[in-house]
Amino acid sequence: MSANITIGVTGGIAAYKMLSVASKLTKLDYNVYTVMTESATKFVSPLAFHSITHLDVETELFSSWSSNEVKHIELADKSELFLVAPATANFLAKAAAGIADDLLTTVILARQAPILLAPSMNVHMFENKVVQKNLETLEELGFKIITPGEGYLACGYTGKGRLPEPEVLVEHVEKELMKKDLKDKKVLISAGPTRETIDPVRFLSNYSSGKMGYALAKAASYRGAEVVLISGPTQLKTPLGVKKIEVEKASEMEKEILKEFKNADITIMAAAVADYTPENYSKEKIKKGDADFSLKLKRTTDILKKLGEIKRKDQLLVGFAAESENLIKNARKKLDSKKADYIIANDISDKNIAFGSDKNKITILSKNSSQTMPLERKEELAHKIFDYLI
Repeated sequence: MSANITIGVTGGIAAYKMLSVASKLTKLDYNVYTVMTESATKFVSPLAFHSITHLDVETELFSSWSSNEVKHIELADKSELFLVAPATANFLAKAAAGIADDLLTTVILARQAPILLAPSMNVHMFENKVVQKNLETLEELGFKIITPGEGYLACGYTGKGRLPEPEVLVEHVEKELMKKDLKDKKVLISAGPTRETIDPVRFLSNYSSGKMGYALAKAASYRGAEVVLISGPTQLKTPLGVKKIEVEKASEMEKEILKEFKNADITIMAAAVADYTPENYSKEKIKKGDADFSLKLKRTTDILKKLGEIKRKDQLLVGFAAESENLIKNARKKLDSKKADYIIANDISDKNIAFGSDKNKITILSKNSSQTMPLERKEELAHKIFDYLI
């Protein structure tokens, strides 16, 4: 990646979290430069940031005359993104008023790159009308505000004002730096398994983890799309910027997908939807007996096929084919019968890409072509899928 990121650290107790942010960004191959206010150095040592990033940590506006470069201009010019976190009430007030009385505020005034601000402070300070007015002003000026979390605060109060966890801040950075080739597009994605209930304690389901669908939703959101994710039961975190609608049964997934489909430019059916559901549901737990037990099943709606029948010419429809034999033959048959634009086929008999794996190997088929993509992490693969589709 090698993008240049400057993190600005101001004087709040949450400054310690920025060491983890700096570490995570460095491991992702970003060049991370650090600017600290004098107050920030009271909470965390500049040496700690230097030891993690192996790059310059600046704390003073007039610290050296050894370079021909003007420090605040050099930092402003070489940075592709700024993240100020924690952003204290004092810093927000200065930034909103255009005050430049230390290195960080001077760099911010000189910068041309996008900037993310993560406010962090006492709940009453955050809710103060002056602070809220400053945040409104900053948003109007093009600053992007990361909403603080809620919970127990270091001051002893409970409420809004927590600095988001490091992984959340890193997600915001990655999303901001991603190319926005799906801007103004609406993307609908299904993910995960469905559960077809037999009685109050039993259901029919499958091994789908939802990881591929969630990776696609994340990639689309990062690339600027408005994303709706229809998800069966999973343990996965909702990707940043994605609207998630949770369902359980195939019939519920069908209802929600049909509701959202008409507004979608791209629809990707990555969910493993049950083909059959019990014909009758028992309101009471079915008791075991000495005799064998038979369960009568009925067909569920083939959602992908239904979408293929009603889709417009300006809509792109993509399905998945998880096959254990005759991968390409069965996937191409599905492509034709469902009237999809693309089918993404993967071999579930391969132990390296079995359900629940973080990696996948796929072949994308269209009416006149096919493209095989080698084994790769699903998050990277999701971007390559969109590269191919658009």
